[in-house]
Amino acid sequence: METLWKKAKIAIKEQIPSNLYRLWIEPIAFLETGEDNQIVLSCPNFFIKKRIQANYESLINNELSRAAGRLLTFCFKINGNGNGGSKKSSEIKEQGETSQLLLPGVRVQPLNGRKFRKDYTFNHFVVGNNSDLAYRAAFSLASKKMSEPNALFLLSKSGMGKSHLSQAVGHKILSSQPRERVYYMSAEDFTNDMVHSLRNNTIESFKRRYRENCDVLLLEEVHLLSGRTRTQMELALTLDYLLESGKKLIFSSCYAPSEIPKMSDHLVSRLSQSMLTVIEAPDYRTRLKILRQKAASRGMDIPVDVAEYMASELADNVRQIESGLVSVISRSCLMGVPIDLKLAENVVQNIIAQRKSITVEAITRLVGREYGVSVKDVVSKSRKQSIVRPRQVAIFLSRRHTNQSLSDIGKKFNRLHGTVIHSINSVEKEMKRKGEVYQQVGIIEKKIESGQF
Repeated sequence: METLWKKAKIAIKEQIPSNLYRLWIEPIAFLETGEDNQIVLSCPNFFIKKRIQANYESLINNELSRAAGRLLTFCFKINGNGNGGSKKSSEIKEQGETSQLLLPGVRVQPLNGRKFRKDYTFNHFVVGNNSDLAYRAAFSLASKKMSEPNALFLLSKSGMGKSHLSQAVGHKILSSQPRERVYYMSAEDFTNDMVHSLRNNTIESFKRRYRENCDVLLLEEVHLLSGRTRTQMELALTLDYLLESGKKLIFSSCYAPSEIPKMSDHLVSRLSQSMLTVIEAPDYRTRLKILRQKAASRGMDIPVDVAEYMASELADNVRQIESGLVSVISRSCLMGVPIDLKLAENVVQNIIAQRKSITVEAITRLVGREYGVSVKDVVSKSRKQSIVRPRQVAIFLSRRHTNQSLSDIGKKFNRLHGTVIHSINSVEKEMKRKGEVYQQVGIIEKKIESGQF
């Protein structure tokens, strides 16, 4: 059976990008043969298992069956030891209960949750008037210079640098104190981990993992907890333990704790104990610094007039600036022409023209056509599921693709501020499941980005 898995891995390696293979498939090892000749594979943690099941389960099944010449099935066992299946199943421990091994020359990653991006460090974060307080607070917390509070809440719109600062804290803590047990994840990951523990009767292990075996908790997208009563209760109790123990906590969200609908008073109270820092849109001077820094990181030298022009025109957020820069560099390489003002103007004008033409009304019409409902129904008070879902998708896309505030979007759909947030959260949760809603939103977004509305 182990030989079959090795053959399957070789076949899989030829079918997916090498970076994805190294990240998701390479750590998986043969463990044992289970009942009915089912192959049991070892997996480093629950989150890798979740990603593989969502994206590569059918591919693995196909290649195992092809290698065996008959239908084969497989399952995972979490191997907290990280030894790639060298331990017997009886020796496998619960995820998060092992000590963090120190390997010379290897970049240390969080003990639990997602991996850090290599470039998301304090050295790569461009500080401006829009982010100075957030940067100082995050750096002080990571440097142990901040004793009170020991928790930070990063608040900003999407694409402003919340994730960058969160990961920068993790990088700095682990670089100076590699034995610190750092957990980095989204609220969705925390919820999934808890649900997994409930289904497998390991909730006590789950509680110990977060309450006793975590020194630093970096929790993103807190607004996704809206309406999840059981998860909110468990997180609030966990935060009680961590706060009383003086552990370091960083939260991030597009909304302040008090603005998130269907959030328990207990959890809002705990989140509100954090130092709230807001990251605004960068000003011209900061945008110029961001452009130059990102160009330098790609080994490119952008002419002064090009950088100044792009910085003056691309003013929405950091993500838009980076997108514009990538487009300019890509066109220059593909067309074999130098990066000059004319090339930059073509790229920027396309971005701005597309942005200006995307309105809430245009998105509503497009969503209505895709779902087969009228605009009148979408903005009506109807609570039929056939109307509610298109309305939520239209609100979600309006938030993502326009500069309209939540209040303004609410007025367009005759909805209150809290209802708008709830709609956005609902679609975000469905998107993460990568099911029907994910596919529908993907189709609509392609039409929005190509101007087919």
